[in-house]
Amino acid sequence: MADISSTQHLFAQVLARVHAVCTAELGIAADLSRVVVEPPKDPTHGDMATNAAMVLAKEAKAKPRDLADKIAGRLRAEDIVAAVDVAGPGFINLTLKSSVWTDSLRAILRAGNAFGESAIGAGEKVNVEYVSANPTGPMHVGHCRGAVFGDALASLLQLSGFDVTREYYINDAGAQVDVLARSAFLRYREALGENIGEIPDGLYPGDYLKPVGVALAAEHGKALLAKPEAEWLPLVRAKSIDMMMEAIKGDLAALNIAHDVFFSERSLVAGGNNRVAETIDFLRAKGDVYEGRLPPPKGAPVDDYEDREQTLFRATNFGDDVDRPLLKSDGSYTYFASDIAYHRNKFDRGFHNLVDVWGADHGGYIKRVEAAIKAVTDGKATLDVKIVQLVKLLRNGEPVKMSKRSGDFVTLREVVDEVGKDAVRFMMLYRKNDAVLDFDLAKVIEQSRDNPVFYVQYGHARGHSIFRTAREEVLHDLPEDEGIRLAYLASAAFDRLADPAELSLLRKLAVYPRTVEAAAAAHEPHRIAFYLYDLASDFHALWTKGRDLPYLRFIIKDDAEMTKARLAMVQGVVTVLASGLGVLGVGAPNEMR
Repeated sequence: MADISSTQHLFAQVLARVHAVCTAELGIAADLSRVVVEPPKDPTHGDMATNAAMVLAKEAKAKPRDLADKIAGRLRAEDIVAAVDVAGPGFINLTLKSSVWTDSLRAILRAGNAFGESAIGAGEKVNVEYVSANPTGPMHVGHCRGAVFGDALASLLQLSGFDVTREYYINDAGAQVDVLARSAFLRYREALGENIGEIPDGLYPGDYLKPVGVALAAEHGKALLAKPEAEWLPLVRAKSIDMMMEAIKGDLAALNIAHDVFFSERSLVAGGNNRVAETIDFLRAKGDVYEGRLPPPKGAPVDDYEDREQTLFRATNFGDDVDRPLLKSDGSYTYFASDIAYHRNKFDRGFHNLVDVWGADHGGYIKRVEAAIKAVTDGKATLDVKIVQLVKLLRNGEPVKMSKRSGDFVTLREVVDEVGKDAVRFMMLYRKNDAVLDFDLAKVIEQSRDNPVFYVQYGHARGHSIFRTAREEVLHDLPEDEGIRLAYLASAAFDRLADPAELSLLRKLAVYPRTVEAAAAAHEPHRIAFYLYDLASDFHALWTKGRDLPYLRFIIKDDAEMTKARLAMVQGVVTVLASGLGVLGVGAPNEMR
């Protein structure tokens, strides 16, 4: 069996050993795919637990408890196992030898910044579409959460070996962009000196369109005033969308978010290449589009219901509740028709693994898009829609007033300018995406344990502070350069790290690769934020314990060997914190100011 430190991570190696023992014990070709190894919910039960006996008992023709006793007997002989206990109806709990955890620390120092990287993605192409806000105004705090979530998920998938494309879908073909153009035209008239009075209902009232009006006036002078709407609308719409998208990209840049692809909805029907019509014809040829009537909706009214003969997609053949219209009564495409063509385009570009990040008001739209993707890809593509719930913006527990600039909401840029990119990104991820988030502007800048982003960043900064002090007081040759320092600390006497509190911290470090893989598989970057807070808490707790128990301090002035061993542990913490913060797009400062 391979040495524990030579594997990708600890769980894979322990699982391999459990598999080997089960195969030897059973003497049959058992299905081991259902056997898992994971940390027990109660840490007092050991380091790892396996369900092997529970899931293999039927094949072994034995009672789970009896099989568990046999498997446990063989596991006790494994060189990495300190103790094995059988619990309940047949769960097997393992306690590993302390050398496993110090070997894992050696693996961190060898891997450096690469620790936590995984190959589970095997280079598979993944398209992560996120933000995709209508280009009708500045991004608000709700968009901010989706932007951060999508960007962190993309980084998490990249760390796990996927080939990720970050994509933004520009909704520039609907009625809302015509409303934008009319609103901008009003600001154009204002820029020419006209008193436009109150903004009429149905138009966008925010001041953010004033620069668009000024730009139109500079470019066209008064020429647009003499044109009918049919002539000026396309010109004003194009200019407005361009300027709004530049503003949106600037807002995203304030969060260090950059997309690889900006895909225009209008491009689906532009340039003589009507992808929407092509897609409808493709589905019709397969028998998935027909002309018919929809039955009246039961219960609550359906937005797109019309009692008329119309072109329908057989969504019910693919798991949806009702067939869906593709053309409006005026002959124009429904938004859904464009969405089908867009997702087919993703598939045609080689993406079989699709992730869409949507706002809270789009939950009812999931089934129909899933149905459409099954139809246009013959089931070859998968879609995971992640719904991002609302953000309640507070200051000291009180709701924040709306922005004057935007008209009726608080902008992303206002929040970033007030509390900083790191606080915004971390806190937007410090709650599961489908749960409502309370974001308190006052609390996210507190320097206390109650502020998770500060607490985690402080852990990284504390580690570097310990290095600086150790260099001054004990290890004068401790390298400042991280790459050289990793090699320097790799020769430490790791066996001296034997205190239960130290081993507990090493256990926490060892599960980082497993945490990354699990978070990537579930598309849940919040797991990384939770893990980082727990790791920082354990690190700070051990530092605090050293104040009361001097023998546990990281720096022992008369024991350079112990100091070096503990600095290796600190380096492990710093390396993992930096990696996790990098996934979240949050800075890892060496000092806190």
